[in-house]
Amino acid sequence: MTETLTTAVTGISAQNQDWLRLKGAATALQALQVQDGSIPEAADHATAARHVETIVDAVTALSPAFPHDAAYLEAACADFRAWAAGGFAVPDFLSSLLAFQPQEQRRDGLQHLVVFPMYTQNGSSSRLVEAVLVEVIWPEFIAGLEAGGHSNKLFVPIRFVDFTPGYDTNSAVLFPETVAVSRTPTFTWGAIFADREAARFRRVLKAAAEITSLELPAGAAELLVDQDLTEATFVMWDLIHDRTHMRGDLPFDPFMIKQRMPYFLYSLEELRCDLTAFRESVRIEKDDDADPEARRHAKLVQYAIIFDRIFRFAITGSRVRNYDGLGGQLLFAWLHQQHVLHWTDTRLTIDWDEVADAVIALGAGIDDLYWRSIDRPKTAHWLAAYQLVSATVTPNPASVWAKGPDALPLAGTPRGLTDQVLDDEFPLSMFYEALEKKMRPVIESTAGITGHSAL
Repeated sequence: MTETLTTAVTGISAQNQDWLRLKGAATALQALQVQDGSIPEAADHATAARHVETIVDAVTALSPAFPHDAAYLEAACADFRAWAAGGFAVPDFLSSLLAFQPQEQRRDGLQHLVVFPMYTQNGSSSRLVEAVLVEVIWPEFIAGLEAGGHSNKLFVPIRFVDFTPGYDTNSAVLFPETVAVSRTPTFTWGAIFADREAARFRRVLKAAAEITSLELPAGAAELLVDQDLTEATFVMWDLIHDRTHMRGDLPFDPFMIKQRMPYFLYSLEELRCDLTAFRESVRIEKDDDADPEARRHAKLVQYAIIFDRIFRFAITGSRVRNYDGLGGQLLFAWLHQQHVLHWTDTRLTIDWDEVADAVIALGAGIDDLYWRSIDRPKTAHWLAAYQLVSATVTPNPASVWAKGPDALPLAGTPRGLTDQVLDDEFPLSMFYEALEKKMRPVIESTAGITGHSAL
């Protein structure tokens, strides 16, 4: 099978001259902005005003290609003019953010032109003017899943057409909460770049399989050569994962509210959502009445979750409170200790006939932790969560938490407990230390990757 890439039904290309004018002006503005998005130097205001004028002119010229976003693009131009007229203080793009509602028209190939002062997760932490040209990924089988038992009205899967420097990074999400606004509105959508997720997965899996001498199942091997197939697989995974944060026997909205907790709790929450997606995919795969495409992709979702978790998540990023990294370590160690994953004679093998039961059992353990914690005090929940993780992944020998409750400041505030968690509470195993050294260049090469640059 040869590599395939879906193109937009109609729309603007990355070479469009008005888009390039907008992109160039936005990039130039970034050099004048400080972290909160403002431009404090009065000497820069005349130059900034010219860049804003270029952005407004370019957006106006591009607007006919985006009739579905007419209200948003008009509001964006007004917000840019108001920002300039106000002396480039901290920007407030609330009006245009409220007008942008991409979740209302999820059509495959539909393009959006998005420009806001915003930070980009895993990219820039400053609220700079960023512009991104995207298109929606919405296959028929995904529409059927969302309309059925996996409703998620806020979820918008997208792919890149082009972007400003804040997205030439590891950022794979477009979230409204990143936009500079004067007050926090109710968020009605969240977009995930499935093409970037799929592209970096394919590059990392190819290298990891070669390094570990892993023989890939036929379905997983197919993902390596088909970007479209992998994108749709990640859309299905993300659809179920994203909605899981809001559902289940939750102790108290454990992830979505802002609170300071030991990072291993975030590890369990993210892993819980992935393992729920895994379990649902096993169910869909076995459902004879399910859409054939949904069943086909359900099997691929299982491969994607396992391989992305154990090969990319576990060794990506720093070792400072890396909760996704710990989730990958936990899944790998669990599968190894359940004797369904083997590292023998410097070769990785997986007993695929037994994997699903083992993965579902880990998910059930996390679900039981959550269910029991509804009746537990916060500190007891944290201790139980640590016990669940440390029963599988060996803690740092210097850990205070590993010494048990008697060594912890239980009489103080929960913050005191959080402060006792080491930045690298669960260091990499010897297997992962060796793998990380070999995989580091590959993982670093995926920054800024898109579906068009996957392999």
